Amino acid sequence: MSHGAPVVLDDGVLTVRASEGDDDAFAVLVRRHSGHLLALALRILGNRADAEDAVQDAFLSAWRRLPEFRHGASFGTWMYRIVTNRCLNTMRRRPLPLPLDTIVEPAAADARSSPPRVAESDAAAAALARALLELRPDVRVCWILRELHGLHYDEIAHVVGCSEPTVRGRLFRARRALMEAMRPWR
Repeated sequence: MSHGAPVVLDDGVLTVRASEGDDDAFAVLVRRHSGHLLALALRILGNRADAEDAVQDAFLSAWRRLPEFRHGASFGTWMYRIVTNRCLNTMRRRPLPLPLDTIVEPAAADARSSPPRVAESDAAAAALARALLELRPDVRVCWILRELHGLHYDEIAHVVGCSEPTVRGRLFRARRALMEAMRPWR
């Protein structure tokens, strides 16, 4: 009897099984994607409790809507869209302040880092967080999905429900606004 590595099923197989009522398959999808989705929600909302609620609501919605899931998109991209929509709805209900530590993780200080250099780095991170807060939510979400989560333009378009040219325009506006806001730090 041979004991090889466990079989790792891809999201497509797990999604089909979950849509047929396999709770265990859906649990694997939740474990596989919850970390990235929580990071996304936290970056958009800036509040851990609200982010956890958004992700939990998104998974509940996904579970109910699995039979209508079209396999043209990946499960992960579909979940990004659901979580993003939950976050945008939360932001529409009440604007939330974005804590500075949810946007930029300052580099860990090492022995060569001087206190003034660390202070300057922290101040620059705070300036970036403030600049992100000033962006319109739809522009900020596109920037977060591209720059912090590495999604491609077509994936962002699918997630936010707009065209690729619209995504490109939003990213252009975000980058221009952030470059202007960060000019004193260059």
